[in-house]
Amino acid sequence: MTEDPIVFTIFLIFSGAAVLATVALYARQALLVAYILLGILFGPWALGLVTDPDLIQEISHIGIMFLLFLLGLNLPPKKLVGLLGEATRITLISSTIFALVGMGIAALFGYTFAEQLLIGAALIFSSTILSLKLLPTTALHHQRMGEIIISVLLLQDLLAIGILLALEVHGKGDIPASELAMLLLALPILVLFAYLFTRYILIKLIRRFDKIQEYIFLTAIGWCLGIAELAALLGLSQEIGAFIAGVTLATSPIALYIAESLKPLRDFFLIIFFFSLGAGFQLPILEQVLIPALVLATLSMLFKPLIFKWLLKDSVDKPERALEIGVRMGQVSEFSLLIALLALNLGVIGHEASYLIQATTLLTFIASSYYVVQRYPTPIAVSDKLRRD
Repeated sequence: MTEDPIVFTIFLIFSGAAVLATVALYARQALLVAYILLGILFGPWALGLVTDPDLIQEISHIGIMFLLFLLGLNLPPKKLVGLLGEATRITLISSTIFALVGMGIAALFGYTFAEQLLIGAALIFSSTILSLKLLPTTALHHQRMGEIIISVLLLQDLLAIGILLALEVHGKGDIPASELAMLLLALPILVLFAYLFTRYILIKLIRRFDKIQEYIFLTAIGWCLGIAELAALLGLSQEIGAFIAGVTLATSPIALYIAESLKPLRDFFLIIFFFSLGAGFQLPILEQVLIPALVLATLSMLFKPLIFKWLLKDSVDKPERALEIGVRMGQVSEFSLLIALLALNLGVIGHEASYLIQATTLLTFIASSYYVVQRYPTPIAVSDKLRRD
């Protein structure tokens, strides 16, 4: 290994991904699966070429922030409010069903009640990254299916943040009323600040220097990461901060240009993210949780499409479209990984329950991405007929 482990790791990720992606395309397989498998192969539990997957995962979170920032750029506030209001019923009913299914399976395998609650909560969420990454841009921004997926995912993400906050409060024990009030007020404070700053300062600067592309590029990145860091300071997730940064900037006439210019940067970090998923998974633990993980992963990918098809029957024009939405959201979320790790660190659940959630998430990531790429239009489809940008 070279003296700079970061450079060597980046070399491994992208050189290895290029080789494995070539093999995957010739074999007509999904690229995202190739990135995850590459992480497992190079990770500490296989060849051991990458010894610090946590560091790589921290870097990869920038890709998640850019993904949500770009999503927000295409959702002006008025449109966003309408989407969330319509999706509330669907999200609440589906979340309740998925949580009960997860709790039931956890109870059958003998996990404690607290672990049942967390395993059930983990099953609620669908992956924002995977769902949006595999949705064509035309469907994402201009079709009914894209609007429904976005709105449900956003509500799920807000619910996940609520669970993470609840875990943090539980971990701190008795906290002062002032600190609790700050946690509750963090989201509206962040939204108000971002809106006022964008309206009275940021958009005016963009209009003044909109002919200088480099300035627009740097300003957009700085705004995204700045609001993400502010969100973290207020006790929220950086991902939600990045999304708010995008939404508040969506009213700018240059929003679409910013979205297009940041796509390559987003993809760079997302490749690192999928690699880090594989590298961070502990293969020796898999044997202990394999059976319950397979059961949870199978039920997630079977029940979610059916439940969403039932709930969306009056919201889309064709029944098969409702089923497609469910299939695209059939996996478990990256937020479930965060919940599992935080709950383990706080002592709320044991190692086995945490690894169960991680294994279920990874299995559904691999299986769901493979199935969606083979069956539905995606930007990375191996079939020319299904490839849609």
